[in-house]
Amino acid sequence: MTERIGVVGGGIVGMAIARALALTGDADVVVLEKERRVAAHQTGHNSGVVHAGLYYQPGSLKAVLCARGRALTRDYCQDRGLPYREVGKLVVAVTPEEVPRLDDIERRARANGVPDLARIGPEQMREIEPHVAGVAAVHSPHTAVVDYAAITEAMADDVRRAGGRVLLSTEVTGVRAGERTTTVATTAGSHTFDRLIVCAGLQSDLLARMVGASPSPRILPFRGEYWTLAPSRTDLVSGMIYPVPDPRFPFLGVHFTRGVYDDVHVGPNAVPALAREGYGWGDVSVRDTLGSLTWPGAPALFRQHWRMGVREISASLLKPLYFRQARAFVPELRPSDLTEKAEAGVRAQAWAADGALVDDFAVDQIGSVTLLRNAPSPAATSSMAIAEYVLREHLNIPV
Repeated sequence: MTERIGVVGGGIVGMAIARALALTGDADVVVLEKERRVAAHQTGHNSGVVHAGLYYQPGSLKAVLCARGRALTRDYCQDRGLPYREVGKLVVAVTPEEVPRLDDIERRARANGVPDLARIGPEQMREIEPHVAGVAAVHSPHTAVVDYAAITEAMADDVRRAGGRVLLSTEVTGVRAGERTTTVATTAGSHTFDRLIVCAGLQSDLLARMVGASPSPRILPFRGEYWTLAPSRTDLVSGMIYPVPDPRFPFLGVHFTRGVYDDVHVGPNAVPALAREGYGWGDVSVRDTLGSLTWPGAPALFRQHWRMGVREISASLLKPLYFRQARAFVPELRPSDLTEKAEAGVRAQAWAADGALVDDFAVDQIGSVTLLRNAPSPAATSSMAIAEYVLREHLNIPV
């Protein structure tokens, strides 16, 4: 018997799950997306990196699904004629004090099976990135870049060709879960499903409340701002130059990325957004901001991370501070090389009631409703592996 399965969210994770379901041939799949196009938010506002798995705790869902997802993404791009460029990544220790943290990254990367990983010194670093500065680095030559929005569009086409539907401009306004079916009210009518999968990103905690799930974790939106490197200066970066991340924070820090179409972006930073979809300082939602400030975990988060917040907000408002962070890795960089701010992105960071920022992927099951509660980077890289995981572990569908 064909099951009626709804997927809320037309980002890359939701579309990968819908595609996997549609290709089984045993499901009538309907995707509900509130925007006029797929990949409208996190999927279409990132640097396009296909992560190789350097940073993640070995054995975590992130580590396991990133490795599988990287291979699936590469194969899918090859099959569909989509761009996939292995430009490589250097994770650079600028000072000797950062070397112990680089050692930890190397250990994690090797435990995660990152292919052809190499530990290198300053001379080899400059053979790969002639303009870089630092005392040591790890090199991941197979870290790649893609166009995630194009991949999501291709997946949407796969869903349609398999008989599924992708309904745009269809915002979910209510969910009523019964014993055997779930009814979803939208701005374009109602739908009844045997199963529902919610991949709502920045809205995921609101959808979880509609279903009757725990309000924790809440989504805390962080805006990532990028500067564009002047076309005449893109020769400063051959592939990707990343900092050694601070393990106290869930963000990597400002870095350089050559994109799949040869543009070079510097960033992102991590600024608390004033709205769930707050792509600029002028985007303010009183409801969202008050919700964050009154969340039980707010005092603990502020005590732990206020210094980082002040630094990131200052660099957002003052270009010289942002420039100073970037120039540590490429000393030849000039302020005039950062020509304009590129389109920002907003990351949906799950935030527990005790103030902890949730690090790993998180999936809840409430009856016949599957909720993706946390899907931060490398979710785009891992999307097709996340789809396999959800089908196998939560829907009991063989893959």
